[in-house]
Amino acid sequence: MKVLYILYQYLIGFPLIVLSTLFTAVFTIICFPWKNGKAPRAVQVFWSRSVIRLLLLPIKVTGRENVDPKQSYVFVANHQSFLDVFAVYGWLPNNFKWLMKKEIRRVPFVGTACAVAGHIFVDRSNPRAALQSMEKVKKELVDGISTVIFPEGTRTKTGEIGRFKQGAFKIAMDMELPVVPITLNGFYKAMPSGQPFANPYSHLSLHIGKPIDISQFTDINDAMVHVREKVEQGVIK
Repeated sequence: MKVLYILYQYLIGFPLIVLSTLFTAVFTIICFPWKNGKAPRAVQVFWSRSVIRLLLLPIKVTGRENVDPKQSYVFVANHQSFLDVFAVYGWLPNNFKWLMKKEIRRVPFVGTACAVAGHIFVDRSNPRAALQSMEKVKKELVDGISTVIFPEGTRTKTGEIGRFKQGAFKIAMDMELPVVPITLNGFYKAMPSGQPFANPYSHLSLHIGKPIDISQFTDINDAMVHVREKVEQGVIK
């Protein structure tokens, strides 16, 4: 069955994903005057959900009632797999901007579409440029626009949650915004880092936690520890 599933991915699933990605990228670029509008957002959500569904991966989403789509938040999530992006993009009810690595900017069509949509590219090798990116994110967080950040900075190599970095929490403190923990499960098993295909019989889940007012913390490290604990509480061992 695994061989048949892999053949399906390469012969049917991945080609359809490439086509839908190109369509979504072009549509997003065309709609650049309305980057936060309902039409581009609806197409982007449909595309993201299609990726998960074309890979025949069942997903369970909980906690959507914990957030207000009209409120700005800083969402932080554990980073298990390449597939995390599609799950968050497809099922998070809030309009948001990603903080993404600069290499994505070079991907044909996709990089341009991400820039047009207002997502922020980060040069992690350049602290000064990374700081400027953080300032750009702050300018986007108005009128109910949120941001989603993977505070580990990269995908897990073991399935365990890595050390959190301070960037997301600095933004939340400076903007006085709630932090919302997101817990992703099953994504590492489905497609671990470096593997070019998904594994069969993988069940995915995404849980959106309750907003955390981090103004209660005087030390940013205490806030990081608290939020990380909330993310980890939802991890299925």
